Parts: sequence; C-alpha cells; structure tokens
Amino acid sequence: MTPYIAKDFKNLLGTEGLSDTLLTNHFTLYEGYINNTNKLIELLANKEIGTPEYSELQRRFGWEWNGMRLHELYFSNMKKGGSTLNEGALKEKVTETFGSIENLEKSFKGIGMMRGIGWVVLTYDKEQEKLFNIWINEHDLGHLAGTEVILIMDVFEHAYMSDYGLKKADYIETFFKAIDWSVAEERFMSAKK
Repeated sequence: MTPYIAKDFKNLLGTEGLSDTLLTNHFTLYEGYINNTNKLIELLANKEIGTPEYSELQRRFGWEWNGMRLHELYFSNMKKGGSTLNEGALKEKVTETFGSIENLEKSFKGIGMMRGIGWVVLTYDKEQEKLFNIWINEHDLGHLAGTEVILIMDVFEHAYMSDYGLKKADYIETFFKAIDWSVAEERFMSAKK
C-alpha cells in the first residue's frame, strides 16, 4: 500500500499574526499524524483480527487518521491575507442559516472560545441541506456523521500558545483574517453534489 505523504503548506509561512516558528512546529506535528497513520496501517495488516493488540491499534487509528485529515483541512482553508466570502451559494446558505456572515462568525468564534481543546467546524448536512457550527473534541469525538467540513479552525493549544499564550481570542481573530473563503465555497459546492 502506498504510504500517505505530508502535503506542503509552506505557502502559509509569513501569514500575518502566525509566526513561522509556530507554523513550522504545527507542520511537524501534522507530519507526526501522517507517520503514525502509516505505521498503524502496517501494524494492523500484520496483527490477527480479534486480538487485544489489534483492537487497541484499531481504536487508535481514528485518532491518528483524523489528526492527519483535520490538519490538512485546516491548513488548506487558510492563506496569507485571507479573503472575503463573496456572493454565491455558500454566502446565501450562511445568510439563510445564521442571518448574516457576522452571525456565523459570532457563533464560530464563540464555540472557539469554549474551554478545552479541539476543533471548530462549519459543517454541511447534505441530506437536510443545513449548515452547523460544531465542536469536535480531540480528533475523534463530536463529528456529525455524514456531514462535510466547509471551514475548520484548530483550537488545540499548539495552534496558538507559542504566539498568543492564553489569548485564544486574539488567535481566533488572526485565523479569521487568514481564511480562504474560496476554499470553503469549493467545499460547499462539492458537498452539495
């Protein structure tokens, strides 16, 4: 089986409000999830199904896999200088769901300020055609099954503490200035198909 390879997100270096040291450390952490995903795939292929070792490795797999994928989604929905949410299907759905982009941001930021580590996700339920802002605790708890990630923000301490200390709100404001809304729009259009 072909191993997973880290995607290159060095284009984010130089993003205002996120030091290159913070980003480089974050990329290294992401690469660790990829390495562990690859190791687990190999180990699982060589363990007997039903053994305690197999079961524990299988339980761990979701943590490492989601750590890999959530980071890829996070880094890819950011860019230096950010962008605005232009007129289109996503903006229409945001306005329909939240009343305005400002209300979406208020909700998203409010979830980000909750105590604890995790992820804030704008997710889309294709079946009912609804958007939700949700909290994912850790990597493997809180996903809404069958929904698609439209926008995601990492709120684990490693995403901001070296630059912001305990000022998570300042990091969240920086994140919003770096959002690549065109990626969110593409994800939404893809999820609607």
